[in-house]
Amino acid sequence: MDAQLPGVKLRELEPEDAEDRYQWCLDQEVTAYLNMPDRYPPFSKKETEEWIRLCITKTNGYDQKAIITVSGKHIGWIDFKHIDALNRHAELGIAIGDKGCWGKGYGLAAMKEMLEYGFYELKLNKVWLRVEADNFRAIKSYKRMGYKEEGILRQDRLRNGVFIDRLRMSILKEEYPACLNSSM
Repeated sequence: MDAQLPGVKLRELEPEDAEDRYQWCLDQEVTAYLNMPDRYPPFSKKETEEWIRLCITKTNGYDQKAIITVSGKHIGWIDFKHIDALNRHAELGIAIGDKGCWGKGYGLAAMKEMLEYGFYELKLNKVWLRVEADNFRAIKSYKRMGYKEEGILRQDRLRNGVFIDRLRMSILKEEYPACLNSSM
């Protein structure tokens, strides 16, 4: 899998990342599947800056990283939330905000880096996520990474006035190395 993925690195967020995040959140195609308020824009520039500040200080329960290409371009974010140290699991969230980078493997590469961080540094046993049942591209990507479906969360998100089912998917630490060696 590594040979097929583009190079990315994850870094801690910086205050300057707020501008990219704000611009991405103005694009309804970027935010279509993100759990955001049903208003436009979903967040003001000031709210976005405050969110980034909370992520930097880690006072909001998120361990969020910026996704950076090898050329140094900021293209999105990835995070762990609902980190349960006792039971050693966390929820993963990811967004590639730069649409020019969609469908090129950057999300998979970022997930690989984040899973390694979660399993080997944070000592997690399971990483789980929720994905809208009609987000077929994301589901395909998660399955490619080795995530398994755990169940359906019925009418779990209110999107544009309609309740949407979400899938809960997860990957275990013991499954992770095997998925890297399979032909993806």
